[in-house]
Amino acid sequence: MTNVIACIDGSKATRAVSDASGWAAMQLNAPVTLLHVLDKSAYPTELNLSGNIGLGSREHLLAEMVELEGRMSKLALEEGKYMLQDAQTSIVAAQPSVTVQTLQRHGDLVETLLEQEADARLVVIGRQGEQHQDQAQAIGSHLESVIRTLKQPILVVMADFTMPSRFMIAYDGSATSKTVLERVINSPLLKGLACHLVMVSDNQSQALTELTSVADSLTEAGFEVTTAVCQGEVQTALEAYQLAHQIDLMVMGAYGHSRIREFFVGSNTTRMISKSHIPLLLLR
Repeated sequence: MTNVIACIDGSKATRAVSDASGWAAMQLNAPVTLLHVLDKSAYPTELNLSGNIGLGSREHLLAEMVELEGRMSKLALEEGKYMLQDAQTSIVAAQPSVTVQTLQRHGDLVETLLEQEADARLVVIGRQGEQHQDQAQAIGSHLESVIRTLKQPILVVMADFTMPSRFMIAYDGSATSKTVLERVINSPLLKGLACHLVMVSDNQSQALTELTSVADSLTEAGFEVTTAVCQGEVQTALEAYQLAHQIDLMVMGAYGHSRIREFFVGSNTTRMISKSHIPLLLLR
């Protein structure tokens, strides 16, 4: 688990993915692998046009279609290489000490990431892929599958990325939340950033007591910690806190059944990611 894997696809989020990957690589002292996957469903290596034969179809027309599809796949491959080169140049310019390699595959993004997961310390991916980049709150078609499938931390970035100076952990007292805390404490990724430890609860005194006890472990690990208890609907309360305190990055567990983690299951996953204005670090 050594690399920061950055998923590059030519969407508007590509620059943000590059910037976030460079920042994460510096924090983790890890190399970056820029990954571009040419989707096999959009650019198949072999075309099956048998269904078009007959009913007046002409062989020369089918031959031209095959040739055209082949040229489109070749051009898409070439475009991907240029995207990878541009992203590599951008990261090296911003973080000269970071080692960057490129990887291009023809296949399926989720399957490719699974193949690379053993060497992944962090996966960075844009909220919107190329096909959804003009839809303000849409999420990429592969994103939820990636989040559900991978076990490694995933950093979901929006159209822009700036180096964070403060992050927020949405804590709910569950076993998964405690695991998230442990992973934050034991990773250099967020070291040096101010930490806001936030619960959403109707029981203020009980929540504060719980937050105080777990905040000590973060403080001992060197974090500057602010604790807070919010009330109300979870997503609305977290978003209001994030805006009021200029939080740059949110850290949450990815799956579970508590009020907070329910937001990362099924339609709630889509809702939370689509509504966020800041990067989300998803831990499992």
